[in-house]
Amino acid sequence: MINLFMHLNFPRPTSAVLVFILAGTSLAAAGENPSPFQTEPNQVLERTSFQTGKAWSPLANLRSDVAIVYGIDTNLPARIETWRAHGYRIHVMTGVAWGRYQDYLYGRFDGTNHEDEAQTDRNGRKISHGGDVYYMCPGGNYGTFLCVGVQRALDAGAKAMDLEEPEFWDRAGYSEGFKRQWREFYHDNWQPPDSSVDAHWRSSKLKYFLYRRALQQVFDYVQAYNRRTGRHVRCYVATHSLLNYAQWRIVSPESSLAQLKGCNGYIAQVWTGTSRTPNCYGGEVRSRTFETAFLEYGVMQNLVRDTGRSVWLLNDPVEDNPDHGWSDYRSNWESTLTASLFQPEISKYEVAPWPERVFGGRYPRSASPEDGKPIPPAYATELQTVFNALNHMNQPRVKWDCGTTGIGVLVSDSLMFERGQPGSSDPLLGNVYGLAMPLLMRGLPVTPVQLENVTLPHYLEGFHILFLSYDGQKPLSPAVHPPLAAWVKRGGVLVFCDQDADPYLKVHEWWNSGGNHYATPRQELFELLGLGKSVATNQFIQIGMGGLIWLRERPAAFSASAQGASQIVDMARLAAQKIGLKWRETNFLLLRRGPYIIASGLDESIAATPHELHGAFVYLFDSQLRVQTNIVITPGSRWFLLDLNAARTGRPHLLASACKALLKAQTRRQISFFVEGVGKTPAIVLLGSPRRPRGVTLAGKSLDTFEYSSQERLLWVHFANEARPRELAVQF
Repeated sequence: MINLFMHLNFPRPTSAVLVFILAGTSLAAAGENPSPFQTEPNQVLERTSFQTGKAWSPLANLRSDVAIVYGIDTNLPARIETWRAHGYRIHVMTGVAWGRYQDYLYGRFDGTNHEDEAQTDRNGRKISHGGDVYYMCPGGNYGTFLCVGVQRALDAGAKAMDLEEPEFWDRAGYSEGFKRQWREFYHDNWQPPDSSVDAHWRSSKLKYFLYRRALQQVFDYVQAYNRRTGRHVRCYVATHSLLNYAQWRIVSPESSLAQLKGCNGYIAQVWTGTSRTPNCYGGEVRSRTFETAFLEYGVMQNLVRDTGRSVWLLNDPVEDNPDHGWSDYRSNWESTLTASLFQPEISKYEVAPWPERVFGGRYPRSASPEDGKPIPPAYATELQTVFNALNHMNQPRVKWDCGTTGIGVLVSDSLMFERGQPGSSDPLLGNVYGLAMPLLMRGLPVTPVQLENVTLPHYLEGFHILFLSYDGQKPLSPAVHPPLAAWVKRGGVLVFCDQDADPYLKVHEWWNSGGNHYATPRQELFELLGLGKSVATNQFIQIGMGGLIWLRERPAAFSASAQGASQIVDMARLAAQKIGLKWRETNFLLLRRGPYIIASGLDESIAATPHELHGAFVYLFDSQLRVQTNIVITPGSRWFLLDLNAARTGRPHLLASACKALLKAQTRRQISFFVEGVGKTPAIVLLGSPRRPRGVTLAGKSLDTFEYSSQERLLWVHFANEARPRELAVQF
């Protein structure tokens, strides 16, 4: 996550500290009573994770399946052992674009000084993450250097390598190292990226290639290691969403990585800091954290669909900016968390980066020490309740209950290629948000669809209407057009929004070279659809069983007014009518995932009575886990609910817990769990129980901090979390 590194301290432990850590590890691992979480069978599913640069501590004891240990420095093995000793599976994460890589920078690695590979802007300034931690322009040997630290992680037994943020700034491209790579790649003299749209496009394509090459070097190295050892170490790439990188003017390989051998998937780095980035809807520019996060997570879900890869969805209970207060962090986390749960094909979550700063930080940091506040106890409980619920999101029954589904907006990695001068695309990314936001605000769970992936078999199945523009992005290959045309002829409707006015249409690319003479790639697509040069606009054109609607406008224009937003909705409604798709608009989103209900009220939506749910529900954002019988989905509200009627069984069973609760044993007279959580935080365990308990014990001692409701057949047990396993037993 950008700007995180300088918030962390990675002090090199003294030898005495290392001896203590390792001694503690061996005792824990070899003791007579190892942690029950070391042998929990479901951990191999790797459902939840968190990342940390520090050794194990009670403050970071989230009891997720995976601890992602950050940094490939020499004390990595010692830090890993502290987490393994407490029963965690181990991944290792390291920065790709930047890190403590001075050995490479100053030639201590291969005898060659690589300072000229620091990303550099047009004024000759190196782009830094702090001091001489530069963003790198990866030369041919850079991936080889990364593999030295990767080997350290492999030797320490890491089950996966998570390679973070392969990022090349749009404003970079002026270093001697980049000029050298340009000459090798294009066999041509370097051109300043801001000198023409063609030079800028070529610069972006080269940046895209360089980090793909560096990552492939690491993937190949890990695959060779696996062949030698018989292990199966996986590789994931931790990356912001395509939408965020485009808006923040960063180039990264994104979808192309899923096609590389040895890449197992992604960690979607979406959090308050990315999702509060302002965009324009209805002519108003402001932050829309929930809606932006919904689209960011959506593009990551569709990045891996039908590729055989997987993706983890990250949330952050605070964020990189330390100057907000806890209420801000909490409301924005609830918004992004809810948005992530609206991606029903994904059930893996990174629940927190840097848990120490969540459970040990005081905010706002800008306040005086006495005014900065530690985490509110209720928020600490809420977080752990949700973290544990996320272990159960792989639910076979999924059902939407809101606006019309099956609508997408096609996006290409080339969104990142047109963000700088000359001829920059809309700074607020209106060419995407202008098409997606009007639909989302009317309760239609629209999703960004990766254009590069339409060539995959069955990728477009389930979509009925797709919006597409080549304004602000271009198809990187003509290969995407035949499957798009075939999808239309089978019954889909393509709404094409373009005025053929983008200056990047004139770059030297496949549609105007190699025997092609199209002024725009749109012309080749329309030709495949059987259309002539003269095509009617703003109306439905039947093509096979589907059709085309051409809105001859630049898509960013639709974000500039309420009338523009309404025009997008009108075209989607027309498309649905023409293919017999039932049309529905709502002022909320609602998704059922097994016994869980995820809902969000939309505050820039249609005028309608708030939607209500009736039944028996536990609101998982409520630290007291009280039963609610009437849920009103008001504008701006976020809901993560457990439907008790769908979750009940005939025996005592766990429903929710603000600690890890691992079933130990169950008989007719007793049910018991091992419980463990973040030290010195309030825990709550909610059990469904047809019978009133006779007593409750924790670590063999009687508890009186419990409450039973005969009417609701529920048992609430309260106690203080400790960062060690204890037995919680309920007797009947």
